[in-house]
Amino acid sequence: MANRKRLIGLAIVAALVAGGVVLYLRTRPTAAAHTLTLYGNVDIREVDAAFNDNGRIGKLLVQEGDIVHRGELIALMDNRRFAASLAAARAQATNLQQVLAALLAGSRPETIVQAKAQMDALAFVAHNDQVNYQRYRALVPGNGATRQQRDDALAAYQNAEQTYQAAKQAYVLAVKGPRKEDIAAAEAAYRAAVATAALAEREFKDTRLYAPADGVIEDRILEQGDMASPATPVYTIALTNPVWVRAYVPESDLGRIKLGMAADITTDSYKGRIYHGWIGYLSPTAEFTPKNVETPDLRAQLVYQLRVYACAPHDELRLGMPATVTIDLAQHLGPADQRGPGVCGHDGGH
Repeated sequence: MANRKRLIGLAIVAALVAGGVVLYLRTRPTAAAHTLTLYGNVDIREVDAAFNDNGRIGKLLVQEGDIVHRGELIALMDNRRFAASLAAARAQATNLQQVLAALLAGSRPETIVQAKAQMDALAFVAHNDQVNYQRYRALVPGNGATRQQRDDALAAYQNAEQTYQAAKQAYVLAVKGPRKEDIAAAEAAYRAAVATAALAEREFKDTRLYAPADGVIEDRILEQGDMASPATPVYTIALTNPVWVRAYVPESDLGRIKLGMAADITTDSYKGRIYHGWIGYLSPTAEFTPKNVETPDLRAQLVYQLRVYACAPHDELRLGMPATVTIDLAQHLGPADQRGPGVCGHDGGH
């Protein structure tokens, strides 16, 4: 009897243990429930590098596949026409600068002395002609001189007086120096010439094309001797920073991810290598699944584009490369975990 009771007790315990195991297996979280796997392609930005003026290309310094750095000289335009314009503009500015300097300096002391000497000499002539005229006028009533002689003396005196007054005004102007209106006009002309020279210098510098950012020459569009313009790019440069994977998340999983969440990126090209990144962009609008990532069960679903920015210091992620993104949904984000501009040295934008 005791053995029977013992067997019944063991059976009950075994049943309870088995039920607990089944319940645990049914309710325990699985790795798949805490992980989201997405598939996409590596994407990068491109920039078209063009001259800022019209002219004929003189020399191209890089070609497809070359790595360039921000500020590196990559092409030259024939600058002879621009050099001549710059030289002429600078010469004109120098000329007007000297004109302005002369006006600001005022009259030379020698000029003032010369004007005064001429004024004094003419004053003496006018005084002498006045004395002669008065003498002839006094002699006419006694027939000591004719009226014609008197009139000629008067005309000579009046002419000498006008000449003296003109010399006097010239002396006054020499003492006062240039008018302020003339100085202002000269200053305006000089400033305009300086601005023209600065524009000519800018146009001359625009004959040199520099790389706008770090990257790889993807396409060399023009060749030496071609006509370049601001609307005609010379190169297409694939920027190496930032690099991201463009993937699409179904609407049902959208609420499980957030901006700033860490993610791992893998590719078929480098098996076993994991690139660490983070979710830097989530599209605010839905779209139908793109053709290149479409599967039979996703053809009619709405998805949201996301971009996982990658830290890839070895330049192994290339444009268009298929990639797999794995996101740990159990991670918790705090204020210090929010990734943004400056991570891995790129801007983190989209």
